[in-house]
Amino acid sequence: MSDVQTLPVQIPHELVQYWGWFLIFGIGLAVLGVAAIARSVTATVVSMIFFGWLLAMASGIEIIQAIMVGHWAGFFAHLLAAILFGVTALVLLTRPLISAEVVTLVMAMFFLIGGLFQLIGSFAVSLPGWGWQAADGIITFVLGILVLAQWPASGLWVIGLFIGIDLIFYGGAWIAFALALRTM
Repeated sequence: MSDVQTLPVQIPHELVQYWGWFLIFGIGLAVLGVAAIARSVTATVVSMIFFGWLLAMASGIEIIQAIMVGHWAGFFAHLLAAILFGVTALVLLTRPLISAEVVTLVMAMFFLIGGLFQLIGSFAVSLPGWGWQAADGIITFVLGILVLAQWPASGLWVIGLFIGIDLIFYGGAWIAFALALRTM
């Protein structure tokens, strides 16, 4: 017997009639994911450049915010954020490969620490389903070791690989959604 309650979901008819577009979108995302995996170095560099441009835009917005607040106490916070975003954007845009290596190192450390925390936490708290949490902690920790063992070379392909895997799963979710809409 389960304590989980399901909520009824009302899908508008307008949404149901366009299930084919959702299917095409999902297939497109999955294909992009396969391409990102096949060309993981290119996907890594493109993601660093994309993130760099996002930070450059954020820097511009923070500068505008600093000007708008004037002499208010938040001026220096916005100015500092603009400088940090701008410098980070400059590094990402001018040195995307080195930036990817640094980001990969941070990701590996995050996986190591997060996996270890999850593993220890699953034993310490022992919630229902703790075994799945422990398994997730082990997998995350091992993933961190694998990424770190190949570093700095892994910095060239890991981010693109992870983006590709995420796109495949995200596309699969849209495909499943479209096929569920089709049966309504």
